[in-house]
Amino acid sequence: MSEVEKLDDIPISTVDSPSVVLELIHQLKIKDVMTTSLLVGYKTQTMRQIQTMMRDNRVAGIPITEDSKLVGLVSTEDIINALDRGYIDAPVEEKMVKDIIHLQDDMPLSFAISYLNKYRFGRFPVLNKDHDLVGILTSMDVIRNLLIEMNREVQRLEKLQKTDELVHSAFSEMEFTTAHYNFELAGRASTEIKKALKQRNFDPKLIRRVAIACYELEINQVVHSNGGVMRCSILPDKVIITAADNGPGIADVSQALKEGYSTANEYVRSLGFGAGMGLANTKRVSDEFTINSTLGKGTTVRSVVFVNSEKDEN
Repeated sequence: MSEVEKLDDIPISTVDSPSVVLELIHQLKIKDVMTTSLLVGYKTQTMRQIQTMMRDNRVAGIPITEDSKLVGLVSTEDIINALDRGYIDAPVEEKMVKDIIHLQDDMPLSFAISYLNKYRFGRFPVLNKDHDLVGILTSMDVIRNLLIEMNREVQRLEKLQKTDELVHSAFSEMEFTTAHYNFELAGRASTEIKKALKQRNFDPKLIRRVAIACYELEINQVVHSNGGVMRCSILPDKVIITAADNGPGIADVSQALKEGYSTANEYVRSLGFGAGMGLANTKRVSDEFTINSTLGKGTTVRSVVFVNSEKDEN
């Protein structure tokens, strides 16, 4: 190959490049980045014919083959010499470069970068294990494909980061307080929990079930207790709602779980509450439901909805 074809060092080091680049250049093979759409010449052609091919295809060098085997190479400098010295119509076989440095397609890309930096040639023919010409490698092939692979790696890492953020954000603890007859704030817990589940892309059916359980328990605290605490644990596989109040407690839990049973007064009923469906509805939408109540000490209800549950709110 000629001095005219020699280029500056490719701006990639096989030793002290960033780790992601080092990983790629050792992971990729030459066959992963080489150009496989080959323009080749033959020994029986003339140098002028090769010049025309180079001009029409805007390339600076053409490999010469015979039965898929690499036998020579004609470069831009070879054509210039042929024009200057008057043998442009000579057979290619007489004037082509026969001593050719080549690469193997299964070599690591790092090997090709070392060659590019060592010899600073514009291109290298690439042969397979059978010594057939299968590609051409240029510095632009290396840079272009590294940029593509690095972009893919960045996208992969961004996706992984988003997945990690989603997994971590799925673990969340939320807490709200309620007050006796404070209907202005009633429903705030269920609204915020519903919003949090939507942000984490939970299934709409699960969100609805959790919202029902949370709202019913929240209203129960407002209506029947002296106030309490609503807690929500959002986990990757389930959502846990815990409602703990410091109210009067429930005298007969089994009776309170019956649909339509209510101890609400007329004032509460006039506001549209106290239909006696709160605990029953909560139990209906829950995969796990427990209630513990002590007279004079309050009530704690725990509702669990599993992510992969086939149960619905009906």
